[in-house]
Amino acid sequence: MSRVWFSGALETVATYWRLLRTDGVTLGFITHDADLWFDGILHSASPGMVPSAIRRSAGFEADSAEVQGAISSSAIASDDLIAGRYDGAVVVVGLVDWQTLEHCAVYSGTIGAVSEDGASFSAELQSRKAELTVDPVPRTSPSCRADFCGIGCGLSAARFSHDAVVTGQDIAGNSVTITSDEPVGNLVGGQLRWLDGAYGGLAMGVMAVQSGGLVLDMPIDQVVPVGARAIVREGCDHTLETCANRFGNVVNFRGEPFLPGNDFIVRYGLGQ
Repeated sequence: MSRVWFSGALETVATYWRLLRTDGVTLGFITHDADLWFDGILHSASPGMVPSAIRRSAGFEADSAEVQGAISSSAIASDDLIAGRYDGAVVVVGLVDWQTLEHCAVYSGTIGAVSEDGASFSAELQSRKAELTVDPVPRTSPSCRADFCGIGCGLSAARFSHDAVVTGQDIAGNSVTITSDEPVGNLVGGQLRWLDGAYGGLAMGVMAVQSGGLVLDMPIDQVVPVGARAIVREGCDHTLETCANRFGNVVNFRGEPFLPGNDFIVRYGLGQ
């Protein structure tokens, strides 16, 4: 039987919220005068975030919510916000009885836009209803629409992931050089996930290869030490030729390379 919250004159209830970042870090906070452990997560009584009013509705429009907080070295650091460690993080807000540890979630969503003002920040929360605004019907395209090693592709990411070690960095060119068993040319369009250094846990896209270095899609203005470890995943240019010759995965190709495009409609007829 589920509990009815706030049904009595005196309740031992606190609000908790959790952040599940994409780099694997989970943070917990609570509006209580002592830390609480439950679900295997420590919820700190010195919260770095405070949720505002949460609106939930039975309609299809997205529920609205916002969180505000203070930037500190112990909870939420400015460098982590700038580095994008909170972009796309999952947020769960709920109620907990601080005596019995009985709890339930009342809201879940992801962090959208984050704004910083001095020593404080605010972040918009997007509920799962936002997914209802996405058009699920695919559009035709000459290239494959599936993410490499993602849904629709069918290939294993582990099969095309390789260990790498940093051998150099070019801050001006926003690139790093690595040693890996895989040729760097096959990494264009792929991903580099840091295991060590200031960017540990973050994943960055590989945009190009320049002077033997991997040009990344996120700024790397902090020093990456030589010897830092990373995992690189191969890339795909989403063409039928690459899918067939390099990966042998034409059966899962999500594109229409032979379908006439708009340029075919406006062509003039050729006389015989």
